[in-house]
Amino acid sequence: MAQEDISFTDLIASSIHDMKNSLNVQISELEKISDQCKKVGDLQAYEDLGGVIYQANRMNSNLIQLLSLYKLDKAIYPVDIAECSVAELIEDVLLQNRSIMDFKNITVTTDCPDDCRGYIDRDLVAGVLLNALNNAYQYTRDQIRVAARVKDGWLELRVEDNGQGYPPFMLRDESAAMSKGVSFLTGSTGLGFYFSSQVAHMHKNGDRRGLLIIENGGTLGGGCFVVRLP
Repeated sequence: MAQEDISFTDLIASSIHDMKNSLNVQISELEKISDQCKKVGDLQAYEDLGGVIYQANRMNSNLIQLLSLYKLDKAIYPVDIAECSVAELIEDVLLQNRSIMDFKNITVTTDCPDDCRGYIDRDLVAGVLLNALNNAYQYTRDQIRVAARVKDGWLELRVEDNGQGYPPFMLRDESAAMSKGVSFLTGSTGLGFYFSSQVAHMHKNGDRRGLLIIENGGTLGGGCFVVRLP
């Protein structure tokens, strides 16, 4: 390959892909060891591994988000907007997080009608929900609520917790979230918020585009991660 054909971003993306694959193998092995510790009654090792597995899953989620953003930027991501059962999507996402939620004794409730449907890219929105759950897992005391509804032509997805809520500098109202210049790159790396806002924005219907809203309150009184899609 000629030197001028080598793209730095392509090399970074390739490296991220390799790291993601390696991390998946490590997570799988850690989960096996964790299960063995639980079976033999070594609860301290089980708890210690639970925290490590959670952080590894967060890293894996971040790597996937980076790859998705890279593909979206390169216009090579196979965006697939199709009708989707939102209740089934939420169930699948929660299934991926069930073990880690159980580890921290977090109660997760859902509020979504069985007939709730939306036209979305299922994989990307699943990534948004996973990111929201990771945030809620980190800050909740012991409860998380995942809700969805269709109102006035918008599909609204909410992930709420009963923690202390988001700090004031992270809160954005609807008009700010819709603004092209807005970035959520404050607090931790900000990657998850940026990824979620980009996924929301790519969902459009006529002159309406999706948006991400960060607020406090909701049913549980803590942080609320809200995505509205037309």
